[in-house]
Amino acid sequence: MRAQFRTVFVISLFCLLATAAHAQSKFPQTHNAALRYWLAFADLQDPPSDEATAELLEKTAAGEVVWNEAKLGPILDQNAAAIRGMQRATKLPDCDWGIEYEAGPSASIAYVPKARVLARLNTLYGMRLAAKGDTQEAVDAWLAGIRFSQHVAMGGSLIFSLIAKMTLVSNFHALTQAVRSGALTGAERKQVESVVRALPKTAFNWSEALRYEEDGLDIGVHQLAQAANPSAYYQSMMGKPTPENFVVPKDTDVAAFHKLMAAAEETLHQPVEEARGKLKSLYDSVKTLHPFFQDTIPSFTKINDARAEVQAAREKLLQALASS
Repeated sequence: MRAQFRTVFVISLFCLLATAAHAQSKFPQTHNAALRYWLAFADLQDPPSDEATAELLEKTAAGEVVWNEAKLGPILDQNAAAIRGMQRATKLPDCDWGIEYEAGPSASIAYVPKARVLARLNTLYGMRLAAKGDTQEAVDAWLAGIRFSQHVAMGGSLIFSLIAKMTLVSNFHALTQAVRSGALTGAERKQVESVVRALPKTAFNWSEALRYEEDGLDIGVHQLAQAANPSAYYQSMMGKPTPENFVVPKDTDVAAFHKLMAAAEETLHQPVEEARGKLKSLYDSVKTLHPFFQDTIPSFTKINDARAEVQAAREKLLQALASS
């Protein structure tokens, strides 16, 4: 009787587990990492606001000072759920932030500061693990930070690429220090090299980011022209007084703007050093445009400087790997 009961129990348990597994397999799945990042942002706890701690966080993430467990460990403990959630999200293939570009300059980018904070915490998380000797987990954290940088820049204008650049470079620096210290195993070094070599030299599509910037300004001009009070609209958009004798850009002004931006976007496909002089010359031409565009077009040379910073950090890491 007991044997029969045991058989019935095992069969029932098997059916129950099979039913549960079948139910789980029907859970909705997402390929969009942005949805998971928003959850991680919601888990973020504000770090201490005192200047000394903020400076220590920045300098540690930049590799300027060594890890300080007593002062920084509790901050990471408070944000462990957010960091781990971000790391899991980086494994998803796509990232669509759902930016409302049709809103033009007023499109919300509220998540950008949170992305920056979370990226810095993740870099520090890797440093903490490395200080404890958990080098594989540290490498995994820093490589997750690299993937996060790719997602942050995906489909975004220049502000997103610049935040992504900061994220990427800090992880490059952390990995370079770990490699030079001899702390990483051969397998870990190969893992890092595989990921880094797969990245473009300047990491992101800076030309596309500038094009998104152009599209946003184009919509801004249209909104300016449609405004009941263009002068007041300009002031609210720019956060400063409207220039004297201000008029809405004409079609010829807009055409000149697009011509210049197209040239800059094309130049950003070129290698950093080759593009440097061309971008400087193009940016010098900005002062010939309508004042609206003079006030809003980002510096082409600073964009190229950001590209150069990424390229230099990547090369430094690869050199460290080659000599280790």
